[in-house]
Amino acid sequence: MIKKLKYICALLVALAIPSVAWADNIIFENPATGFLINLGDDNTFRGLILKFITLALSIAGILAIAFIIYGGLQYITSAGNEEQAESGKKTLLNAIIGVVIIVLSYAIVAIIENALN
Repeated sequence: MIKKLKYICALLVALAIPSVAWADNIIFENPATGFLINLGDDNTFRGLILKFITLALSIAGILAIAFIIYGGLQYITSAGNEEQAESGKKTLLNAIIGVVIIVLSYAIVAIIENALN
């Protein structure tokens, strides 16, 4: 189990590495305002909320993909063990449902954002 956890952690770190390129817009001090969070072009409370929601949905998406991979590995490595295969199927199904909910949530947030603009 610890070995699987190490693989999942390594996968999450590998998926998070490209986000370092966006670091200049997330948490740096803005000399003009003195705030620790630089919102980019949209320096409003609504912009902060939208950035937070987008970040939360991104993290949830990464976790859902990690659970899809974990469930797939669990199903593939069941080696005829019905209990482990069933657990892998349930993990896959729940992770796919989670991805669908995350995508729909992102779409709803985008629709509301466009309606407010």
